[in-house]
Amino acid sequence: MKFGLFGGAKSAGEGSVGDSLGYRKYIDYVLTAEELGYHSVFVVEHHFTGVGQLSASLNFLSYLAGRTSRIRLGTAVVVLPWHNPVLLAEQVATVDLLSNGRLDFGVGKGYRPPEFAGFCIPIEEATERFDETITFLRKAWTAREGFNLLLDQIAPVDLIVERVATYREEVAKLGRSLRPAQIGVARALQIVRTEEERENAHALRTKVLKAIGGLARGPGAERYQSIGSHADPNLASEESALLGTPEEIVARLRKLEAGGVDYVLLVDPTGSKDALRTFAEEIAPHFPDRPAAQTT
Repeated sequence: MKFGLFGGAKSAGEGSVGDSLGYRKYIDYVLTAEELGYHSVFVVEHHFTGVGQLSASLNFLSYLAGRTSRIRLGTAVVVLPWHNPVLLAEQVATVDLLSNGRLDFGVGKGYRPPEFAGFCIPIEEATERFDETITFLRKAWTAREGFNLLLDQIAPVDLIVERVATYREEVAKLGRSLRPAQIGVARALQIVRTEEERENAHALRTKVLKAIGGLARGPGAERYQSIGSHADPNLASEESALLGTPEEIVARLRKLEAGGVDYVLLVDPTGSKDALRTFAEEIAPHFPDRPAAQTT
């Protein structure tokens, strides 16, 4: 199993906004992760949030490419409907060259209405614009199909496993075998040692989920029931996050591993370097890299 980071940076201040830390703090966090042997870092793209979330993700990764040498650099995701396809193809190719091929380019269709409104792009056009850009990028890079799967940080484990099974079935229908780290999932990371730390972690998790819901859908978004809604406070439970002692987190990762996940991206709202080290020293060794399971 491979482990990476998921989240981003924010320009306004040094506090946390769901999955984003201040620029300098986040850069230091990534450099520490590379030293500890983490596989990758994936950053988000958001606009018009009013809280300074990372918007120019490719620019940011260009800087990280010059500060790092081994860790893979990913986008999760670049929202294709907002970008000129030709300029995007050039920018992505440039980052890939600067990083010596370390870029993992993740794309999405977008889901936040205020962001589409800010660009004066009807959200109803999202699918058509996404498809048009993907078609162009395939031609520009002479790319082949065979997309990896990255699942969200909020869905319960049982739903994650269900989605993985669907993906594996489709891969099998195409007569292909799964590659290592082809199926990944983002998970909140909050390591605790005492009951007081557990209570504080639950409170922070609830706050983060509410913040994500608010940014996704505006005021009043308090429930997560499907792909179109977010932030049920009950999902602060340890079931949908890596929240607990190292031993409890190992058990939770075992369940994901049994469900076909071999790539986990960690989201720590505190940006704790101590947590990075604890995970690397006490948890990750339980999951050595191994060949991906073959589909039949």
